[in-house]
Amino acid sequence: MKRSHIATAAGLVLVAALSTGCGNGSTGSASSGSGDGGTDGGTIAFLLKENKTARWEMFDRPYFTEALSVQCPACKLLYNNAEQDSAKQQAQADAALANGAKVLVITPVDSKASAAIAQKAKAQNVPVIAYDALVQNAPIDFYVSFQNEEVGKLQGDALVKKLTDDGTITKGQIVIINGAPTDANAAQFKKGAHTALDGKVTVGREYDTPDWSPDKAQTQMQQAITALGKDNIVGVYAANDGTAGGAVAAMRSAGFTTIPPLTGQDAELAAIQRIVAGQQYMTVYKAIKPEATAAATAAVALLKGQKPASNIAVDNGAGQVPSQLLVPVAVTIDNIKDTLIKDGFYTRDEICTAEFVAACTEAGL
Repeated sequence: MKRSHIATAAGLVLVAALSTGCGNGSTGSASSGSGDGGTDGGTIAFLLKENKTARWEMFDRPYFTEALSVQCPACKLLYNNAEQDSAKQQAQADAALANGAKVLVITPVDSKASAAIAQKAKAQNVPVIAYDALVQNAPIDFYVSFQNEEVGKLQGDALVKKLTDDGTITKGQIVIINGAPTDANAAQFKKGAHTALDGKVTVGREYDTPDWSPDKAQTQMQQAITALGKDNIVGVYAANDGTAGGAVAAMRSAGFTTIPPLTGQDAELAAIQRIVAGQQYMTVYKAIKPEATAAATAAVALLKGQKPASNIAVDNGAGQVPSQLLVPVAVTIDNIKDTLIKDGFYTRDEICTAEFVAACTEAGL
């Protein structure tokens, strides 16, 4: 996959920019390199939570691999994806520790259940970095993510503004489709969204979506349409682009001629194309390359016995965790060119395939 480097937009203060690099970590196997820690290298495990959301395999994995290969060419990378199975992630972490991992970088499937992973690593003096989502109620060494309540607030504010501008905010109800109840991030998105939505809109139905699964979001949206009636739904808060896609599928099946304002998150390509086509109002762009780079930088620092640079401390229930939190950006049809295309996240050709050429032209892309 070819991507140009993502600019450090929105005031991100991060590590030094990467030079071009490469490296692969296959599931259950290591990239080239060896060492036992310190400047000569060492083994770092990168454990992602799922592959239903496109970002993890398409962006996070290659960006982390690239950053690690640049910053520590002698390091060995162990990579696994738990495919939304908490028990599987526990087994993968156990295997990583058994195979000599000196640092664990983990995006937890279940933010609470992952405490057992952190505790076992701690007992073996192996530092743990929570990546993108917080490991709760256990000692961890570092946390790299985005300002997650701000993500939810950006989504909620955008939906309120759009409904107000359209004059529909008092003419019906909205449906809220949150993320997975086992994900600490989902709770933060939800809290931020309600900060923006409460008292300004009428919520007809609200759901939490197990596993962030688009098909479950589709079922939830179908239930909401049946309960409320399609003519009474003026907007949909979807916590990410996958659940937004499920909501769109349900509305199309129900005969919606126009999709009401709909939120999302992660700037997935399909979501950007829906925005161009008028089937999704907005998404939240989180510049993944700086996030993955910050995590790799922190992992190498911990491998060397150093303290990673942080810009805030976050309470995970077991103490204040040194953290690096990045700034998210709301994206609508009006700023795709100045964010995603400008930063090289997608090219115009990737967005404006044959089906979307006319809509792209109309949007000025």
